[in-house]
Amino acid sequence: MTVPQRLAGNLLQHDRRILLFGQPGIGKSTLAAGLARRLAAQGRRCLCLGADPGSPGFGIPGAVCLGQWEDDHWRRLDYRPLCTLDAGRFRLPLVLAVTQLCAHLEQGTLLIDTPGVVRGQAGAELLAGLVRASAADLVLALVRAGRALPLAGELATLGIEVARIEAAPQARRPGKKQRARHRTALWDAWLEGAPEHSFDLDSLALSGTPPPPDVPDAWSGRQVGLLRGGRTTGLGEVVALRGRTLRIRAPAFDGRVDALLVRDARRTADGCLNTATPFGSTTAAFLPPDVLPYRGESEAEGPRPVARLGIADAVLVNGVGGDPLLHLRLRQQRRSLLFDLGTPARLPARIAHQVSDVFISHTHIDHISGFLWLLRSRIGAFPPCRLYGPPGLTDNLEGLIRGIHWDRVGDEGPRFEVTELQGERLVSFRLQAGRSGREVLDERLAADGLLLEEAAFRVRAITLDHGIPVLAFAFEPATRIGVRKEILRQQGWQPGPWLAHLKTALREDRHEAAITLPGGRTTSAGELAETLVEERRGHRLVYATDLADTAANRNRLIPFARGCHTFFCEAAFSETDQQQARRTGHLTTRACGEIACTAQVGQLLPFHFSRRYEGRFDEIYQEIAAVCPRVVVPRVPGYGMGQE
Repeated sequence: MTVPQRLAGNLLQHDRRILLFGQPGIGKSTLAAGLARRLAAQGRRCLCLGADPGSPGFGIPGAVCLGQWEDDHWRRLDYRPLCTLDAGRFRLPLVLAVTQLCAHLEQGTLLIDTPGVVRGQAGAELLAGLVRASAADLVLALVRAGRALPLAGELATLGIEVARIEAAPQARRPGKKQRARHRTALWDAWLEGAPEHSFDLDSLALSGTPPPPDVPDAWSGRQVGLLRGGRTTGLGEVVALRGRTLRIRAPAFDGRVDALLVRDARRTADGCLNTATPFGSTTAAFLPPDVLPYRGESEAEGPRPVARLGIADAVLVNGVGGDPLLHLRLRQQRRSLLFDLGTPARLPARIAHQVSDVFISHTHIDHISGFLWLLRSRIGAFPPCRLYGPPGLTDNLEGLIRGIHWDRVGDEGPRFEVTELQGERLVSFRLQAGRSGREVLDERLAADGLLLEEAAFRVRAITLDHGIPVLAFAFEPATRIGVRKEILRQQGWQPGPWLAHLKTALREDRHEAAITLPGGRTTSAGELAETLVEERRGHRLVYATDLADTAANRNRLIPFARGCHTFFCEAAFSETDQQQARRTGHLTTRACGEIACTAQVGQLLPFHFSRRYEGRFDEIYQEIAAVCPRVVVPRVPGYGMGQE
């Protein structure tokens, strides 16, 4: 007698809600089909909740599906999108989806086919949550012969009947590629014949863990749930994000949407539906202690984050526990920007020679002490260095310059152009070592906080409160013009100087400019751009430090940082020291994480940790990670946070 026959004869004499539990590949889906087949032969109704989004036995991957056994297969009745394949990480949304689908079920036996998360805290929480959400009254626990029952203690505390079933010897978990092919086949079947729909991204609320809206490449292939009034109206796949227009392929959908659910299920380059690499994880790293030119490192300063921004690399020179100093190196240029001027001992003098602009948040000593290094390093025939900061910056710098005798520099005293953001206006002055006084340069409107604008990038600022005014800064690379290589291949066009002419014409807004294609045909830049060109926004960086956790500061910083690629944000104190944070006007770990999550940043790089946590920075990262999954945690040996 088979297992389904024995169960149908003994345990299933009346309708029940039965949770199938066991490790991956142990035969839960096979058992569910066998039970359904046996019950159908008795003329009884059998339903199944497919609650394994990564390896579903039927239905739609990335979703929880309700099916009814008919004609020897499961017929899908309803579903709830999860937009993830990771049941362990997103166990709460999974449990909520099961709750919704179980809320109004009719009579019949219900089987709950669970994911194979059977270890640790995730497994224990998921087991208890699914039992309660489905109102299960029986657990069928599949176990291999001679093996211990996983989560035996948790099963014993459920207060319902638990039956141990020996798994079939031939039951094996399919390989990773086979599982990917299976779920992709289900996903392709769902999308077969589905039309495309276009949406204005700005008109939609985003939930889940969406990538930043200003990084189109991170959106293509994403699985998205389509919602209206909190209810599911569809489930589809992002075709492309062009500008602010989002194209989605989705079946059985009436087009009415006010929100999107986006997590980490995505069609990858091999065409399979997989878990996307967390956005930003490949563009941030931590320098080990012996990497030059940033020599040496103390335990008090901790790891040094590096962010890759496309046209630039940004390094937190003094680590997460040292004086704030962010060195942004512009690629393909011998040029650097600095954000704050903490101790610069690790920077060689040649960097000081190549610094064109410095952005000072405020003039507490740990943010301005490096000005003397800059002053000394730029004696000679260097162009003026531009500095930007809050009101009073010119007075502070002039005082530092006046504290030194300059009787031997002649006309080679370092020169600076200092711009203060005073409310909505920019006021600029010129200072030169060896010359007394200052020269007023100009005063102009700071449109939307714009401090500096060039062809390749812009820098903006907002004013926050730290007991004194402080500035937060945004580095915004210009939109890049990319060429769609698939169109080049389709047309048989070879790359050449004509592409450079096209890009130049578009940057200069000369859409009528004539472009000669390979083969001799001539067309306008505008007409060619419609099919060949796609615009890609640069990777935006926001830098914010030394701000009190107030409603006013949050209301200013969150919109300013919204959707940025990389967010450098202070997390000075542990949540247990929140009184000290309030007294000194700093953020706690929780406040840092909440601001980053609400702003939907791509990756959070916290810094400016108080040195009271020296040797315990891993605790700070853990507190932030508990609030914000987008924090980038170092995996550098010696910091107590593991290794790659």
